[in-house]
Amino acid sequence: MGRHVICRASELQPGEVKIVEAEKRSIGIFNIHSDFYALRNTCPHKGAPLCRGIITGLVVGDESLQMHMTRDGEIVRCPWHGWEFDITTGRSVYNPHRMRVRTYNVAVEQIAEEDPSVETYPVKVEDDYIVLYV
Repeated sequence: MGRHVICRASELQPGEVKIVEAEKRSIGIFNIHSDFYALRNTCPHKGAPLCRGIITGLVVGDESLQMHMTRDGEIVRCPWHGWEFDITTGRSVYNPHRMRVRTYNVAVEQIAEEDPSVETYPVKVEDDYIVLYV
């Protein structure tokens, strides 16, 4: 499993996505309500760049036929044909048991930066980095 340091967590704000190349794969890193998720940037339907789609939620109706949005910011809609996927699980909205997109582990870790060619001193890590595991 490869380990790839993506960016500082503070550089990817809630609601944003950063698309990266890791081990010959295009992967979207999403910040959803300050939790981080990673999806393969390929729609399983026709190969569209899925992570470039609209980030949205689910529209649901209640008994009084009132419509409202749930899970705001947790669904990505394919830019080519509108297929929707749950960013947190990779599962399709319309057929979650059969259709899904590949997910990857992502974590926020503290990384001490050091250059062995210079004299170093103890430092305090004040910002965390997003790290992708492929």
